Parts: sequence; structure tokens; C-alpha cells
Amino acid sequence: MIRTEKSTQEQITTSSPAQTDNAACSDNHPAVYDAGQADVAVVGAGHAGIEAALACARLGLKTLLFTMNLDAVGNMPCNPSIGGTGKGHLVYEIDALGGEMGYAADCCTLQTRMLNRSKGPAVHSKRVQTDRQQYRAWMKHTLECTEHLSLIQAEIVDFTCTQDNVTNRRRITSVITHLGAQWHVRAAILCAGTYLNGRVIVGEVQYSSGPDGMLPARHLSNALLREGIRLQRFKTGTPQRVHRASIDFTHLEEQPGEVHQPPFSTRTNRDDYDKLEQHSCHIVYTNEETHRVIRENLHRSPIYSGQIHGTGPRYCPSIEDKVVRFADKPRHQLFVEPVGANSEEMYLQGFSSSLPEQVQIQMLHTLKGFEHAQVMRSAYAIEYDCIDPTQLRLTLEFKDIDGLWGAGQFNGTSGYEEAAAQGLLAGINAAQKLRNLPPVVLTRDSSYIGTLVDDLVTKGTAEPYRIMTSRSEYRLLLRQDNADARLTPIGHDVGLIDEKRWEAFCDKQKQIEEEIHRAQKTTIPPSACLTQIMRAHGTEPIDTGVRLSELLKRPQLDYEALSPVDLTRPHVSPDVLFAAQTRIKYDGYIRREQARAEKFRTLERMTIPSDLDYNAIGGLRLEARQKLSSRRPENVGQASRISGVSPADISVLLITLKKRRLSPQTEE
Repeated sequence: MIRTEKSTQEQITTSSPAQTDNAACSDNHPAVYDAGQADVAVVGAGHAGIEAALACARLGLKTLLFTMNLDAVGNMPCNPSIGGTGKGHLVYEIDALGGEMGYAADCCTLQTRMLNRSKGPAVHSKRVQTDRQQYRAWMKHTLECTEHLSLIQAEIVDFTCTQDNVTNRRRITSVITHLGAQWHVRAAILCAGTYLNGRVIVGEVQYSSGPDGMLPARHLSNALLREGIRLQRFKTGTPQRVHRASIDFTHLEEQPGEVHQPPFSTRTNRDDYDKLEQHSCHIVYTNEETHRVIRENLHRSPIYSGQIHGTGPRYCPSIEDKVVRFADKPRHQLFVEPVGANSEEMYLQGFSSSLPEQVQIQMLHTLKGFEHAQVMRSAYAIEYDCIDPTQLRLTLEFKDIDGLWGAGQFNGTSGYEEAAAQGLLAGINAAQKLRNLPPVVLTRDSSYIGTLVDDLVTKGTAEPYRIMTSRSEYRLLLRQDNADARLTPIGHDVGLIDEKRWEAFCDKQKQIEEEIHRAQKTTIPPSACLTQIMRAHGTEPIDTGVRLSELLKRPQLDYEALSPVDLTRPHVSPDVLFAAQTRIKYDGYIRREQARAEKFRTLERMTIPSDLDYNAIGGLRLEARQKLSSRRPENVGQASRISGVSPADISVLLITLKKRRLSPQTEE
């Protein structure tokens, strides 16, 4: 039942300033009534909540998705884009598992680009500018039309747990809305985003708010603290939105879109996708006058005046933070991006700020082409509560509360893609548990999703976590082009990939293998045409017949260049050719990385009992005992990645496990 205002206030007096302020609110608590039963309650309808709810409902569970505002489902309060460096990999993986984000992004695309094309395929990252309004409407309608799913506008203010007499553990039993509706559930997934005790800061002005002027969630933090869940205080921010007609685009660099890029989703019709209109973005730069305005007003910046208590994202700093940290740079690049096809708002990427509104306008007008720009939405910083993710299992279920999962920015991450990936995994695992099926644990060598979750759960995060390709030690194995090969079998086994998609997947993989075999068996004889091709691409000609696969291994050559002499090539999709070419070209490197990954999997297969008493293990250093007892890793591999646990500690742990006759459990 709902705890009294007195008890919750007593428990958060040592929390953040925002929490203390919110605890003092005099909201009346209505009488609780029995609203009914469901299998799963998902709290929050942002990118994490959408994927979690869709996964549960599509797997046959009665699912309730709660949102504080039905008009904010799938909202993009910051940049209306999907993908980017590392993030594009996540979107491909979400689609491969049976998630929705990639397909929705394809259907709402304004512009598409492939980042890092000059580098190797491991770091190729797709990014699309999306229509914010269209994306939001698409996701809401998808949810509304999904069987077993109910979309409800309500704030979840509390939840109840009971002690399970069999497991002697707490388990979730119900969630309670601000209007007193108590829904009895078997599982709950918390995807509260940046709404938990949200506080917006603009200069000297600060007030309780969620993003985009939405109401904050002011009570759920109290319930979390009451149940012993540790919270952290993070912050993020967003730049101004400017009216298109007030910008002089003649002074800006145009950045057109790229056609014939592969869509995110295998559900997307390639021909239709190639016909989408590409809306241009533009580039503008700050200048010395911009920096002067910022430097002269730093004393009014909440970041430097001490008004902001939360930790912000390292890789998405405010413009004032950039000017201070990179004082030697004469300018900073900004991207001017459309918010929607039917909107005149333009998003100024890279110009986020928490300076006073007057200063924001002043520094905006220093930009070339923005001398008379009209601000439609001011920039702001927002602080919010999130959890310490080391309290979660690799499945994203809380270690101490059965049936309770966390996903998205609630877990300390930043970004729509990171949120959606976690939501999908949490939804899958909630469904697996309620159906008495084994959990899905994605490893670091299997996916960027696995890397993301392992980083959060094993290491924790002291700042909003953002995925990047550099976070993976298996980048060559975790490419965008093979996301389906890595994860679609899992999505099919779970039940999120239907038979039509599965047949198409199997056919594609067969074509790739056949093409690799053909390239290995096909000999290209020397010819004037081949010589011309090779000289044009800066590689030595041949005087004897060479297998096609050997030619493709040359860095300068690819299928497109060799098409005039590759006369037996079958008619297959560009995606098949690219996948085959990548495997051929990087075969040796891929094999080497696969061998490293296999050694890694050996440690991952060595499970650790949840009740292992680390304090009783002789030979473990004190720090290792404390860290292992606190984090309670699920396997030896995870234990080895905990900061403060040395290789010597792992050796002691292995000896202990062997003595206890705990042999490695090999996954089938």
C-alpha cells in the first residue's frame, strides 16, 4: 500500500536537493482501489518502455504501459535522430532481435547518412534524422494496435513487494497510480527516463519539470529509496530550437543526405526506402565573439555556480563547457537539423546550454546566419534521479527484488538507442521468466547490447553512459552488417521473429555463404580490362589467373570495382555482397578475434553461486572481497572485469570454485 508522506519524507532527507524539495509537496494521496490484474507493468513510454512493452505483449503477456502523457509517447526531447557512432549498431541489433526502433526510424526518415565510411566496416555507423512528430505518432499507434497491450495515462507513484516464503526474497506484487489505482502484476519494468524528480535549470531559474515542459515524476524515487534501491543524480541538457525562416542559410554549409544506404530494419522495403526525400542539414561554427559572450557570463552558468548537482554526459557537453575545456579551439562545429517535415523548428546540435535565456539569445546572434534568429524553445539543463546499475543482474532484473527490472536512462545511460536496447532486453527477460523459460544474457562478444549491459552492471557508471564502438574489444565481430547473423536466431527462439522474417533471414545467410564459396572458387584471368581496373585503383596488376577472393582481399578493390570482370556474379542484394566482401577481406582478422572471444567465453561459462561467501575465501585481498561481495558477479568473466579485482584474485576464486567441485557449465 502507499506509504505516508511522513515516512517517505523521512527517508529522503539525505538525498538530492530536488528530492528533498519534492518530498515536501503537499499532494493528497487518494484511497487505493483494486484496478485489476496483469502480467507486466511497464512504467514510462519513452524508447525503453516502448520496446519493453512491445516485447512482453508480442510474447503473449497481458501488459500495461503507463505514461504520464499519452502525447509524449516515443518523445525525442533532444535531437530527433536515431543512430550515430556505436548507436547505429544498437539499432541494427534491436531490429535483429525483433524490436521496433529500426523499423520506425526507417519509416520516419528525413535524412540518412553512413558515418565513418572512410574507415573499416567495424566502425561504419548509420545515422538518420527523423521526423519527431511522425515518429511519436508511429510508435503510439503501434502500441495502440498491439494485442495484449493496454496504454494508460497515469503516474506510477508506488509499488508493493512481498516476501516469498520459498525463495526468502522480495518480489514485486503491484504498482499504484497517482489516482489510487492498484494493479496487481507479476513483473514490473521501470523506464522512467529523465522524469524522476526532474529539475530544469536555466541560469538562475530552476523548477520541477520533466523534459519538454512535461510534469516530473515526484514520488517514485521515494518508493525506490524505501525498498533500499540506491539512487544517483545525473543531468543532461538540450539546445535551443530556432525558427527556420529566421535563419540565413546562405552563410551555412549544406550537408545533404546520402541515398542508397541500407535501412535499419529487414522489414523495410529497400526500393521504397531509396525513394525517400532527403532533407538537408547544415553546418555552422561558433566564433571568437560567441566564446567571448560565454566567457563573460560563466558566473551565471549553473554548471560553474554550483546550482547543478548532477553529473553530466562526458561526450555531449554544453557549449559553455566546450569553451572552457577546449580554450585553444577558435571555433566549434554545430549542426542545424530539421525537427520535422511539417515543422519550422530547427535543432542546433552541439549548442546545448544552461545559461540564462538572455545570454542564450545573445550568443546565438553571434553565429553567422543567425544574427536575427528567433528562438522558439530555449536551451535548458535537467537533473534527474537514476539508479546505480550495479544493483541489476545481466538480465536487467534487480538482484534483491524478483520481478522488478530497470531499463533506459533510469539505469544511468544516455541516448534513445541505449534506452531502447535495454528496454527490449528487459522485456524479453521479463517474458522469459514469467513463461518459465531460461533468461537471455547477451555477452560482450555477441553484441553491443551485451557490452552496454555488462559495462553498466559490472562496472557501474559515474556519468550518463553512452555507447561507442571503442567500448567493445570485439569490434570486428560486432559489425552493423552481421547484426542479424548474430542475434536473429535468438529473436526467433524467443518468439519475436516470425516465420516469414526467419525464412528471409535464412535465405540471406545462405546467399552469403554461397557467394563466399563462389568467390573462393572463381578464377579471374588476366586481361586488359582487369589491368586497367587495378592500375586505376592503385594496385599491382596480375599476369596469371587469381581467385576472386584474393582480389577482394586487396584493400583497394571491392565488388563494385571488379564488376566488369566478375562475369559469373549472381543477382543478389547489395547487403549480401557487402557481408560476403567484409568476411572475405577481413577473414584473418575475424578468425583471430573469434579465437580471443572463445577464450573469453570460457570464463563466462564458469558460473558463481549467488550465495558464495567471499569473506570466507582465504587469499582474496580485502578490496576484492568488498567489491565481489557488493557486486555479486554471475560468472568468473564478469568478476574479472570488476575494478579492484586483480588477476591474482581471479586465480584464488578459480581454485575455490574447483575445490567446491563447481565445474564450468557449458551453454548449449
